[in-house]
Amino acid sequence: MLLSSRIYFKQNLNIAWFCSLIETNTKTETKTEIERIVRIINDHPFPDQPLHLTLHAQIPHSTLSTSFVEKILGNLFGAHSNGLKAYELFKYCLSSNLYTPTSDAFEKTLHILTRMRYFDKAWELIKRIKKDHPSLLTLKSMSIMLSRIAKFRSYEETLEAFERMQTSIFPRRKFGTDEFNVLLRAFCTQRQMKEARSVFQKMHSQYPPNTKTMNILLLGFKESGDITSVELFYHEMVIRGFKPNNVTYSIRIDAYCKRGHFGDALRLFEQMEGENCGPTLETITTLIHGAGLARNIAKAKDLFEEISRRSLKTDTGAYNALLSAYNRSKDVTSASALMAEMETRKVEHDNVTYHNMFMGLMRSNGIDGVEALYRKMVERNFVPKSNTVVMLMKLFGQNRRVDLGLDLWGYLVKKGQCPHSHALDLLVTGLCACGRVEEAFDCSKQMLERGRLVSERVVQMLERVLEFEKLEELKNMIQRLKLLLPPSKQDVVDS
Repeated sequence: MLLSSRIYFKQNLNIAWFCSLIETNTKTETKTEIERIVRIINDHPFPDQPLHLTLHAQIPHSTLSTSFVEKILGNLFGAHSNGLKAYELFKYCLSSNLYTPTSDAFEKTLHILTRMRYFDKAWELIKRIKKDHPSLLTLKSMSIMLSRIAKFRSYEETLEAFERMQTSIFPRRKFGTDEFNVLLRAFCTQRQMKEARSVFQKMHSQYPPNTKTMNILLLGFKESGDITSVELFYHEMVIRGFKPNNVTYSIRIDAYCKRGHFGDALRLFEQMEGENCGPTLETITTLIHGAGLARNIAKAKDLFEEISRRSLKTDTGAYNALLSAYNRSKDVTSASALMAEMETRKVEHDNVTYHNMFMGLMRSNGIDGVEALYRKMVERNFVPKSNTVVMLMKLFGQNRRVDLGLDLWGYLVKKGQCPHSHALDLLVTGLCACGRVEEAFDCSKQMLERGRLVSERVVQMLERVLEFEKLEELKNMIQRLKLLLPPSKQDVVDS
């Protein structure tokens, strides 16, 4: 009986291990396939050649699952791909009877278009979704559109867009406080507090504000870095009869931490508890950051341990806050150990983890320490965000390690990314300084082929070193691309 139980247990263990292996391999294969499709889309010379035929050949309609399309669009968003290419992909998917679009896929496409200021195309997409899939139109899609218009267009145009949403896009929806909050957030996220205040004063009688409304405005003042305005508006909020909640306290605590008033932040934390307003994981994470800024590593560690004492689950953000505190105290050894602990405890490393660790290594171990972590990051197939890429490119250039700069560029392109133009500026500067003009030309051409303009600085550098034919080739590509790209905010103002 005992023997048969052992055999049964072993068989089940083998089956579980085999199923786990299949699942892991499937995930890897799916990730590889997504990267391949993203690379094909980014490498495609659209609009010189139609993208639709390539999509039809590479992604048959039968393979268009909702999660697969969402992941491709997510990668295109993260890769800073040209918005028109993402739009072509989504339109191709919509043309299939086998594909049912999701709000996530629609919002990602909308985000990519508006980030590149393709507002005409964005409105076109919204109208199509309204006609064929009206349930996908949500407060989030409204927020994406209004936030980008607030960033790139005028105050008046943002209000006009809100009115257009109300009368044309959501005609059957009764606009209330939730929609009002979306409009306020559009200005607050751009730190346009004068405009946000104006909207609030103008429309609060039409759309009665709630605590969330006041917290959005409070957050806007906090992001503007004006702690006096934060406190003044907080008192106005209380006078108006709104009761502060844990979000309100967390915003004020963050404001004090960022201005270096850690003692005041801790007093607010105690006051928060005295009001029976339970601190969240985000509140404690903010205080760990504040302790790090104050170089109070003992308090940072105590707050980190406080998370588990309160039966909260320590996440990547909390680890990153403590890791940053260690680096600020120049304790890279403890920071490295903490990063290893994250891996042991299956807490995911994100871009902030790597960015903070790179910064700590730059201050202590220099280029050698950074290179070792960079190699490890590439081995793990982690794709860093633009701010980390630019930071690494700058460091590699300062240390005359253009080999590492080229390696990073090649890695990003292979992953289907369109690196930030400032990263190209730094790479081309380093390559030209080392006389590697051909490679500077190739990288610039790759950028243009992906539907992204190179900066005037890159053009000026290449004008001094590049042979006439290749320079003309680049300039022709730039001119063709400019015809497709919408005008900048400055161009709109000047016209």
